[in-house]
Amino acid sequence: MHLYGTQTITEQGHLAIGGVDTIELAKQYGTPLFVYDIALFRERARGFIDTFKKENVRAQVAYASKAFSTVAIYQVAKQEGLSVDVVSGGELYTALKAGFPTDKIHFHGNNKSVEELTYALDSKIGCIVIDNFYEIELLKQLTTERQQKMAVLIRVTPGVEAHTHDFITTGQADSKFGFDLSNGQADEAFKALYDHEYLELKGMHCHIGSQIFDTEAFSLAAKKVVDKMAEWKKDYQFEATVLNLGGGFGIRYTEEDTPLEPAVYVDDMIQAVKKEAAEFGIELPEIWIEPGRSLVGDAGTTLYTIGSHKTVPNVREYIAIDGGMSDNIRPALYDAKYEAVIANKATAALTKTYTVAGKLCESGDKIIETISLPEAETGDILATFCTGAYGYSMASNYNRVGRPAVVFVENGQYQLVVKRETYEDLTKLDVDYTLV
Repeated sequence: MHLYGTQTITEQGHLAIGGVDTIELAKQYGTPLFVYDIALFRERARGFIDTFKKENVRAQVAYASKAFSTVAIYQVAKQEGLSVDVVSGGELYTALKAGFPTDKIHFHGNNKSVEELTYALDSKIGCIVIDNFYEIELLKQLTTERQQKMAVLIRVTPGVEAHTHDFITTGQADSKFGFDLSNGQADEAFKALYDHEYLELKGMHCHIGSQIFDTEAFSLAAKKVVDKMAEWKKDYQFEATVLNLGGGFGIRYTEEDTPLEPAVYVDDMIQAVKKEAAEFGIELPEIWIEPGRSLVGDAGTTLYTIGSHKTVPNVREYIAIDGGMSDNIRPALYDAKYEAVIANKATAALTKTYTVAGKLCESGDKIIETISLPEAETGDILATFCTGAYGYSMASNYNRVGRPAVVFVENGQYQLVVKRETYEDLTKLDVDYTLV
């Protein structure tokens, strides 16, 4: 069994996280329950930040909060000196409600509304990452009307394809995100921005995909973007001050995954940018990165209660849990793989093979297709590992199932940071029909 972060096994054979018995958490807060190992989040954050410091390179490490966005996680990110990137007015509102420093908030998105851009300007956030020509015109209009300056980056697609799932590759030419570097669109965007009175162009942003396990693609993307920076300096005397290389650093979901340590990703990026900057004689830009999954992914564990069993003779044996695709859509959406243990039988022999099914009314609602476990009984607690990214943040109320509670654990202590949705919560936005 692979344990993550501060996970341990107690004398009773229970899974513990942060010194807290998960079975006690399940009893107190119910299931499904997301449990976050905050010490592991801090360790990952410091791994990224400290590598930049060691290399004496100006940088910002921005938590890509779409992975998991709550008031509490923004507060922890603030404690660790991170910046954050947000992709909606709702994420921006949550970050502000958490007291996050506005100058360290970056706003992404391929279809930011006028209301969202106005909200960002009102909040005086640190940077807006521009994704398309429509947004350029909106921002020109808004900043000119308000006579307000705003720092911006141009998001570009460098034509680098990361080895990942088709749905989560974003750096290739055919993408809904950004301006293509090779077809002249990035140059057009630059010309529209670089001498604008209120839009302060700082440089470029790129993001090549997710769940990346090597550094070659990042180095190639850095080379392509720095080459373009050098071209703009030569032709327009424009000195880019920021290069944002995005995120996508992989984590271990199963034994097949082989992620690198944060320091390795960062160090190779730094060396690639230094090499290209020196070759073209440009000043080393401030390097920004955007880890999301690699900060919260393996810090999160979901606890479920096992309910019904079903045996299909000579085919498979199902065990059903009290959650499913309503709290983890990734297996259905990406064919994502997970590992799990029965948290109250963590040291028991693995004697049975199961398919772990969710409770939602979809045949594809399976959390784990095949897994070896001890014999499972109704009432056992199943702990699914590495659910901290894109679990709660993509949760839904399908079948009118309430979203789970979230607990943070650290140094033997624990705190509820998101309440479980109640039946009353599910109808609080509904309005009676009166047109009769």
